Amino acid sequence: MSPAAGELAGARGEGGGVEARRVFIGAGCNRVVNNVSWGACGLVAFGTQNAVALFSPQRGEIVTTLPGHKAPVNCTLWLPTKKDVLQVRGRDTYYLLSGSADGTIMAWKIGSGKGDWSHVLQLPGMHKKGITCLAGRMVSDTVAIFASTSSDGIVVIWELVIEPTTAAGSCKVSCLHSLSVGSKPMVSLSIAVLPEQGSHLILAMGGLDHKIHIYCGDKSGKFIKACELKGHSDWIRSLDFSLPVMISGEKHNLFLVSSSQDRTIRIWKMDSEAISPGSTARLRKANIEMTSYIEGPLFVAGNTSYQVSLESLLVGHEDWVYSVEWQPPTLLPGDEAHQAMSILSASMDKMMMIWKPEKNTGLWINSVTVGELSHSALGFYGGHWQPDGKSILAHGYGGSFHMWRDVGVDSENWQPQIVPSGHFAPVSDLTWAKSGQYLLSVSHDQTTRIFALWRNQVNPGDIIYWREIARPQIHGHDINCVAFIQGSGNHRFISGADEKVSRVFEAPLSFLKTLQQATLLKPDISDDFDNVQVLGANMSALGLSQKPIYTHGVKESPSSNSSDGPDSMETIPDAVPTVFTEPPVEDQLAWNTLWPESHKLYGHGNELFSLCCDYEGKLVASSCKAQSAPVAEIWLWEVGTWKAVGRLQSHNLTVTQMEFSRDNAFLLSVSRDRHLSIFSIKKTREGVEHHLVAKHEAHKRIIWACSWNPFGYEFATGSRDKTVKIWRVQDTSSVKLLATLPQFRDSVTALAWIGRDSASNAGILAAGMDNGLIELWTVSGGRASAGNTSDSSPLVAACMLQFDPLMCHVSTVHRLRWREPDSSDEKSALELASCGADHCVRVFDVHCRT
Repeated sequence: MSPAAGELAGARGEGGGVEARRVFIGAGCNRVVNNVSWGACGLVAFGTQNAVALFSPQRGEIVTTLPGHKAPVNCTLWLPTKKDVLQVRGRDTYYLLSGSADGTIMAWKIGSGKGDWSHVLQLPGMHKKGITCLAGRMVSDTVAIFASTSSDGIVVIWELVIEPTTAAGSCKVSCLHSLSVGSKPMVSLSIAVLPEQGSHLILAMGGLDHKIHIYCGDKSGKFIKACELKGHSDWIRSLDFSLPVMISGEKHNLFLVSSSQDRTIRIWKMDSEAISPGSTARLRKANIEMTSYIEGPLFVAGNTSYQVSLESLLVGHEDWVYSVEWQPPTLLPGDEAHQAMSILSASMDKMMMIWKPEKNTGLWINSVTVGELSHSALGFYGGHWQPDGKSILAHGYGGSFHMWRDVGVDSENWQPQIVPSGHFAPVSDLTWAKSGQYLLSVSHDQTTRIFALWRNQVNPGDIIYWREIARPQIHGHDINCVAFIQGSGNHRFISGADEKVSRVFEAPLSFLKTLQQATLLKPDISDDFDNVQVLGANMSALGLSQKPIYTHGVKESPSSNSSDGPDSMETIPDAVPTVFTEPPVEDQLAWNTLWPESHKLYGHGNELFSLCCDYEGKLVASSCKAQSAPVAEIWLWEVGTWKAVGRLQSHNLTVTQMEFSRDNAFLLSVSRDRHLSIFSIKKTREGVEHHLVAKHEAHKRIIWACSWNPFGYEFATGSRDKTVKIWRVQDTSSVKLLATLPQFRDSVTALAWIGRDSASNAGILAAGMDNGLIELWTVSGGRASAGNTSDSSPLVAACMLQFDPLMCHVSTVHRLRWREPDSSDEKSALELASCGADHCVRVFDVHCRT
């Protein structure tokens, strides 16, 4: 079975001769509370920029992203929920709700295990600002009641009705009621069915006023305020009702757990008592007396009264407690749901805790603590139980997931598990390694990440998955561009960020050995590892430079040498470079996989914007943001000496992309000034000779992308004017327009050309657009005849494939890169990598059938 074959949608072109499969998605989680939901179907839903992503904890990979929202996704909710154990049995279709920052709520239908998902409907626009929380419960097999709250101070009650009569299993959503909560909005909700009152519901909401507001209602959605619970001294961040609990044979009690930015957790108990017709007045009178101060408020729903009391106050976290969640119930024989007395909390102190009552005394204690030991400033936004209670999942400030599973037999033993990872901000550039063994991406989240197929499996027949295997650069500025240094020698790359300096990095020994473990291939550097003296790298205190750790270095504590220096307040420990035999988890990636910085290249006057390297690994070209001709110069750097050997002048505004021709004879550049430029590049003993061959106003708007034909001097340019033009350098002194492709649906922001047949000059041109969609075009002909450069065979171009939107990005495609095909295997699929503003890195297999 191929990776995630069940979840990969194929896409076909008009000719039917090409097929694409998405084989990898790398993405981080939006950094907001309530963003993650672990469904009873086993999938985890979360927002990544404007998309809803689904990941399989069992496989540790993202299986799809769902497009539709026009703003970042803030919260998700599965229906049936993990608490609806009676409604989950035998169900193969689930519904997922997602709310975004523009107030939109969408519903999706998810087929469990089938790998099919579809957008069902968009709910009526009841909210004017961002959705902050969704909470709901099934009240029957086909009806769910759920609530949404927003920054606009409105809480809306909705009804979702599943229509089983239709084969499609569609659903209908209607608005039942709307509650205005005033100027201090609610940010957390929980809803439950009242015990012994099947038709009555209870809704708890908390927010900026430090109070928990309890509302009672019925299935019609009419909710009336019942009481307030006071005690917290800061914002209420999370609420969760338990299922009714029978304690020592007593009547069923309902528990509510709340957490707050005051760092505490409170457990509230609601005792139910049936009301006889004559006792109503007595209860209400008692409510006014001391019991309301000692035990808490009393409220009535239907023919039952409920006495609220504070069961326990849990103090253990050292920072804001962002989420609390009861362990999901289990189904006992006789269709009875059993609620375990266990609570999971997650906090900004980088810790998750499991709280349980002590057997003898009944006092709630912290029985399990797991956490992140990284040195990032902030911790967890939320924690979630697996439906069976065997695993727990947290999502953190770095857009990262952290999962632990209880693998103990006789006693609890919580161990870290592999989870998906990725960038949590727009991914600005990516490149394949010179060997094609891995993919390197850079992002505005200020990190550089390496993704590769992890082939080192316990069982040879196991499915092979893409994993993040290293994080070579963690920076203090947004990273805009990257280029891999080609040629022989060690793995090296150069990156440019929102600073005036380019930085060169070289692979340490720990990475080379980890790569060998992951790919099961021999290293492709000379003399194996003998000439690599650097084991890893340490992060500097300011997060800019990364200092090498040498294999034979003196092991001494840097703090002992600088106890009286200016950095004595820093408590950042040394990294521990490690050779990984299994994919590293977030803690290890964030600290122990850095590459040492070998050089800094100074020269540009503004922030770096574009980089490229020639195919011999001899020259690097760089450009920066510019609003004038002197600043818009392209600098040439000699690899090895890292000296500036040329400054190319042509453009007046930022050079957006550059690329060397395959024989390194020409450098192509495109710019915001709507011009393309061709420079002749010639290496000499004295240095580099260069001159401007041609400059042409190529488009009516900004030119974002360019790419050379690997077989010749043809090249393509893509622009905001929604066109792609194909040109040829002729007479080594001019540029001729060969063709303009039919207008695209949106701005063209990325291009990548790969050769297929040298004899017919045939290749495939991949084009990415501002709306996130990707198309493949077949291009052939256009080559000049021998001895007559003005005469050429006609160029033929046709769209061969439009990718399914479910496979594509949901925002601007920033870069497309083809992996150089393996010459030894002509039948192997082509691999296309893409990155975009939706925080995603994607890899596609493209199969061309002749």
